[in-house]
Amino acid sequence: MKLYSYFRSSAAYRVRIALGLKGLAWETVPVHLLQGGGQQHSAAYRATNPQELVPALQDGEGEGAAVLTQSLAIIEYLDETHGGAPLLPQDPLGRSRVRALAQSIACDLHPLNNLRVLAYLKHTLGVDDEAKNAWYAHWVAVGLSALEQSLTASSATGRYCHGDTPGLADCCLVPQVYNARRFNCPLDGYPTIARIVAACEELPAFQQAAPERQPDAA
Repeated sequence: MKLYSYFRSSAAYRVRIALGLKGLAWETVPVHLLQGGGQQHSAAYRATNPQELVPALQDGEGEGAAVLTQSLAIIEYLDETHGGAPLLPQDPLGRSRVRALAQSIACDLHPLNNLRVLAYLKHTLGVDDEAKNAWYAHWVAVGLSALEQSLTASSATGRYCHGDTPGLADCCLVPQVYNARRFNCPLDGYPTIARIVAACEELPAFQQAAPERQPDAA
């Protein structure tokens, strides 16, 4: 498998964690989101992913190769096609809960703080760095506050987001907290999230997926 990835991309980070949790090997194909105006905008990469986003996962070689996009879809594909520890619970209610937790990050929180959104705020709308960072911190607080409440209120929360096995929701949570730390967002108000992230960061799959461990880290 080949993973088109940028070391700081939250979405690619999610998939790297999932690949590690499933015990799968992959080759990283770096797509630098800043160099040369963004390599994701090149014609070559646009042929791989017309959305001009990372990650993309190529599974197989030649004419039979499949190219998958969108991190949550990629992770569920990996879960459905490979053995090892499941990333989603077996029961429908549990699967729904985990998907909801994951989507609250990947669909509601992360897009508001995506690189292209921040770049548009700064370069097109003329927002200064202070206001841009305030925007970032505001949406992190909104998203993580709701997530903290959901995790704290549910008896299904265990050592990880759902029970005592890391899964899809944890794959999304850790990259989001990593980014929040990078932008110096206050995190003291989220003790359950902090506990879960600390447990995840003890595991090799999460450690090896970290941005600073990637071949394109700079």
